[in-house]
Amino acid sequence: MKEIRIHGRGGMGAVKAAEALVYAAVMDDKYGNSIPFFGFERQGAPVTAFVRISDEPIRPKNRIYHPDILIVLDPTIMNAVNVFDGVRKGGMLILNTSHSAKEIKVPDNIEKIAVVNATQVAMDTIGRPITNTVMLGAFCAATGLVSVEEVAKKVEELWGTKNKEALYKGYEMAVVEEIDWGGAK
Repeated sequence: MKEIRIHGRGGMGAVKAAEALVYAAVMDDKYGNSIPFFGFERQGAPVTAFVRISDEPIRPKNRIYHPDILIVLDPTIMNAVNVFDGVRKGGMLILNTSHSAKEIKVPDNIEKIAVVNATQVAMDTIGRPITNTVMLGAFCAATGLVSVEEVAKKVEELWGTKNKEALYKGYEMAVVEEIDWGGAK
């Protein structure tokens, strides 16, 4: 089972992105569940969504405290929340940023980083800085846990054709890099 924690802000679609991942997992003959956590329910406030994807039935229905994969929809959230809290050794970070993976400071339990300038892609594609669909594309490219085609079906159903285009751009533009800690782990 892979446990995924999505960090965003209210209005960015973190919860709906989690639902799209679960839909794609089920369509790919896997199991999935998602749980939202809102905190203060207002636009711009930190929001966290939790997703589990597995080849076996999933029993836990609680928040995820030790994720395998982190998805960060808005890089400024990293100044407000410790997104790395509890991440497992061998973890992966999928980050919306204009920086390269080499420029990102991460703890040594992160072994893979995927970056994409999702804000710019969203502005160019849908005309708004809502990055969830772009980041779903980057997730598909970085992990292969769910098929981008199944995610695209749900994205188009929820948000329309432009968001489906944003998903595919995120998929194509994601840069995935393994981190070489040089034995310094």
